Amino acid sequence: MPIPEPSVEMALHEALSVDLKPFNTFGLSCIAERVLTATAEDDVRDAVGTVAANEALSLVLGGGSNLLFTQERLTGTVLHINLLGKHVVSETDDAVVVEAAAGEPWHPFVLWTLENGWGGLENLSLIPGNVGTTPVQNVGAYGVETKDVCTEVRFVERGTGAVHTFSAADCAFGYRDSVFKGPWRNRAVITAVRFHLTKRNHTLKTHYGSVDAELEAAGIQPSPQSISDAVVRIRRSKLPDPAELGNSGSFFKNPTVSAEEYARLRALKSDAPGYPQADGRVKLAAGWLIEQAGWKGYRRGDAGVHAKQALVLVNYGRATGPEIWQLAQDVVADVHAKFGVSLEPEVNLVGGGL
Repeated sequence: MPIPEPSVEMALHEALSVDLKPFNTFGLSCIAERVLTATAEDDVRDAVGTVAANEALSLVLGGGSNLLFTQERLTGTVLHINLLGKHVVSETDDAVVVEAAAGEPWHPFVLWTLENGWGGLENLSLIPGNVGTTPVQNVGAYGVETKDVCTEVRFVERGTGAVHTFSAADCAFGYRDSVFKGPWRNRAVITAVRFHLTKRNHTLKTHYGSVDAELEAAGIQPSPQSISDAVVRIRRSKLPDPAELGNSGSFFKNPTVSAEEYARLRALKSDAPGYPQADGRVKLAAGWLIEQAGWKGYRRGDAGVHAKQALVLVNYGRATGPEIWQLAQDVVADVHAKFGVSLEPEVNLVGGGL
């Protein structure tokens, strides 16, 4: 039974035996025993405001862009967050604070900010998923992370229904990390996020990846819009469209190692890229490690490693979640055996590991 489209009249909607295949970017079939669709914050409070409901809640589902189902059925209740809306909270001559509901699709929201002439989100263009996911993962790309622009996160506490607002400092943002993956994991249901954006005197970041080269080749001066356009072109040239080839973007985190470990890796591979961090450690490129281990373009049935970007695992059509997860585990084991570096998944596993 499909999850219905939201409408202004709809309250918390219940559906039974729902196939979640259309609601995850890997395109994996997983039958949910029960789905509640929330279109307002009060719906979320109704769904999670009791201990009994909290215990039965097996998954909070947004855009489904950063998860992997490792089983074919989910017992309990899935809460589908479909809260929509965006508006200006405050503004000055130089800046604006905007709020977006958690269910707003991310890229269209970025395009909306650019259409209004606001800067800050341009480097995060074409990232799949919804607004509510961005602070959880501290989503980042091309030198910008959510923490650089996020000012507040509003959420409902599971088990009590209490509404909280966290500042950026409260969120304890780290690399692909936040308090919502730590102490508040499985305790918070995000309903809205606020962002501080610039109206003029934009702080433009073009040095990361090939953004500078893309702008120079096109003969275009950097601006929020031109950077967004360049990022979209780069991402489309390297990354598969989930609508055409199931994937969750980067499957693995870029590992961070000590300077000594990096020196050891350079002794094995003199061209191993490394990015020094403020704490003296070095961030490695997971995609490079996977490619050097020989996995780029590998296919096992309908589960594979993307031919253009080894950091991306793909579903060619009929792969199951367990098959993709097994492939991921094999990649992890092989990279560790060859280079002594441990990779961790960036995606969230729903159903646990194998």
